[in-house]
Amino acid sequence: MAKSSVAAIDWITVLLFIALVGFGWGNIYSSSYNNEAFSLTDFSHAYVRQAYWILFSIVLIIITQAVEVKFYERFAGLIYVISLLSLLGLFVFGKTISGATSWYQLGPASIQPSEFAKACTALALAKFLSDMQTNINLLGHQVRAFLIIAIPAIIIIPQPDPGSALVYAAFFFPLYREGLAAIYLIVGAAAAILFILTLLYGPVFVIIGTLSFLIGFLTSKSIYMHKEIKLKTYLFIGLSIVTLIIFYFITAIITKLGVLSLAIKLIIIFLLIIAIGFFIGLLSKKKSSERQKIRYSRFILVFIVITGFCFSVNYIFNNVFEQRHRDRFNIVLGKEVDSKGIGYNTNQSEIAIGSGGWTGKGWKEGTQTKGGFVPEQSTDYIFSTVGEEWGFLGATLIIILFVLLLIRLIHLAERQKSQFSRVYGYSVIGILFIHFAINIGMVTGLMPTIGIPLPFFSYGGSGLWGFTILLFIFIKLDSNRVNEW
Repeated sequence: MAKSSVAAIDWITVLLFIALVGFGWGNIYSSSYNNEAFSLTDFSHAYVRQAYWILFSIVLIIITQAVEVKFYERFAGLIYVISLLSLLGLFVFGKTISGATSWYQLGPASIQPSEFAKACTALALAKFLSDMQTNINLLGHQVRAFLIIAIPAIIIIPQPDPGSALVYAAFFFPLYREGLAAIYLIVGAAAAILFILTLLYGPVFVIIGTLSFLIGFLTSKSIYMHKEIKLKTYLFIGLSIVTLIIFYFITAIITKLGVLSLAIKLIIIFLLIIAIGFFIGLLSKKKSSERQKIRYSRFILVFIVITGFCFSVNYIFNNVFEQRHRDRFNIVLGKEVDSKGIGYNTNQSEIAIGSGGWTGKGWKEGTQTKGGFVPEQSTDYIFSTVGEEWGFLGATLIIILFVLLLIRLIHLAERQKSQFSRVYGYSVIGILFIHFAINIGMVTGLMPTIGIPLPFFSYGGSGLWGFTILLFIFIKLDSNRVNEW
């Protein structure tokens, strides 16, 4: 590489990468160390294999920096197609490990193509959005962008590897940055919240709460449109509250007795909507305007969709999710306690982290780690080793390093002159954030176990190489920004 190219590299990001990889290897060594003499030739040890994968990562870094920037943009589509073919090939040539056919066996090593497909999808999405003909505000272009994201995720799900497929939600970050309407994020977040609340409290009570929220929204609109808050507004609010209270108790009794079918419940809800609409029309000072009619129609449509979604949650949960997923959700939501079965990993992880206290037990001194109580401790649960041996302060330091890396990448993405580089940068940010947030939440028992590694930290060659390629392609794009215009 030319001297100027080396100088243009963002060394702060590189140093953060080195720090995370170094800390990660140290904890992998501690979690796989068994009081034998240190050796870098005994490949039966996880820390030995990881060390060589780290060395090979240096080769990958050199390659990503040596390739011309235009190559990534020009051949993004071809790279994406090759990644899809590699995912499809697993159904014929793949090796099954831990119940998932997600690897190719290449001699003594196993390669997981889904780890590399993230970078390939990021390139394809960046290429599509940066095309002069693309307008993300057009529905047709939105559908094409969603398909670029969804196709690899759909291929990954039946391996089965829902954790890796979930990561593709990260690509909504660059879409939103490039102008995608916020309604998509709001709908996605609302669907997730409604799904969890329905599992906890049942569909009827969630629908009542949703109805309260929507009525409050309409009421606030009514108050906003009047310069003065008059008696009719208070009367409307009072009638709405009274109606909701009455409906709440009626529904509670019906649900407890179980005497009415789902269809009758829906009819009652629909009649309630009509009654509220009657009060709105009755208490309006003037006849409803066209805008008010549209707003009320949207109110009814939104409520009907939410009602249908809430009543479908139990079917999805019981018939679409696998038993292991249902068990993990139930444990996280507190509906079940299973510290010896499906919840064993999370329970032992929490014990390990909690036992570390403020400063930890010391490197290679973790009793939970040495005793092998936490399964998959060098991979998905590597953060439990940090919590036990380095304590709260050490765990906080690792979290700070990840946050600093994400903040730095946001800074780099915003200073890009080309849309291609900016979109790719935000894709990197989204992927790293999703992995980081879900893994930490999973290890600490805040989220279900779905098998997502901690970037640059967890044991595994494919994961390390995939994240390295993902990050250093962006570093290369950033180093070339001075030559873009």
